[in-house]
Amino acid sequence: MTETTKADRLTPEDIRAARAQSPNLRDRELAASLGLSEAQLLASDMGNGVTRIAAHPDRIIPQLTGLGQVMALTRNDSCVIEKDGIFDKYHSGEHAAMVLTPELDMRFFPSHWVHAMAVEREVKDGVRRSIQVFDAAGTAVHKVFLRDGSNLDHWQKIVADLATGQADSWIDCEPRTPPSPPKSNPAKVEELRAEWLRMTDTHQFMRLTSKLRMNRLGAYHIAGAPHVRQLDPACITPALEAIRDAGIEVMIFVGNHGCIEIHGGPIHTLKEMGPFQNVLDPGFNLHLMHGKVVELWAVNKPTKRGPAISVEGFDAEGGIVFQIFGRKSDAQDWRPDWWKIVDALPDMAPAEVA
Repeated sequence: MTETTKADRLTPEDIRAARAQSPNLRDRELAASLGLSEAQLLASDMGNGVTRIAAHPDRIIPQLTGLGQVMALTRNDSCVIEKDGIFDKYHSGEHAAMVLTPELDMRFFPSHWVHAMAVEREVKDGVRRSIQVFDAAGTAVHKVFLRDGSNLDHWQKIVADLATGQADSWIDCEPRTPPSPPKSNPAKVEELRAEWLRMTDTHQFMRLTSKLRMNRLGAYHIAGAPHVRQLDPACITPALEAIRDAGIEVMIFVGNHGCIEIHGGPIHTLKEMGPFQNVLDPGFNLHLMHGKVVELWAVNKPTKRGPAISVEGFDAEGGIVFQIFGRKSDAQDWRPDWWKIVDALPDMAPAEVA
């Protein structure tokens, strides 16, 4: 997206006219076509169903509990996850906060919660209400949509309690910061491999790569077996089909730098539509764009409870699109079945020499 300045910005009337001309475009698509961020597009309707609200998760998330059942949506450029549930059991944190319920398992990173709006919009079925949060570049980090059974009285309370009083129809946004490209340190590869084997928790991995001046994908590029194996990205759909057919439970992580949303459970319904491979299950939808994952890795991290085996997808910029782990519960350990699925996935073919 090209940064739009005050000198060349569109007026709210211009934006509304563009929306009227392309009523079927989603906000994200319309904003991109106009050279705006999604937050700037929404701000053009300030006072017309859009209200600026406090953006910090400590202010927003505890208020959501009173809404009852809602849909939580988190996305990156390649994948969208949607989960139905009730926001509860919020745990605040300076650098990371969380919600953990049977339906909603989420992590929030407050430094990226910069702009937020309460939105009421007329749609063919009535009024759609949502809380939408954006980063400094105006890119959505998380959205919460009311469902038919949500508490509308509490919605009005949220808007009143969190409203900032800012009525400007323009938001100044910073240029988007792309993901860091793969960063390796071949001189430290033996130290990486040795300390990898000594890990007792998956969260130790990021501290390890930071200490060795690498990042996640850069470490994968040089670690080699038995730590990682590069897979053919074409096997994503077969992997999802194998999860469905085996009836196992997995954990699917999808997010961005401001929010990570996690599905824990099985996959029942897969359906390809247009450019997307979709999971369409009650209370859980996933929409993954074909061709966006250019690197796919099987990763083995040791823990106290045994190996944590994941399949992880990355886009062309090196940004992580999703992670899938086997899910373990007190009642059932599904991980060996998940390991079999991962072991059967094909390797990435070596590049042909011209």
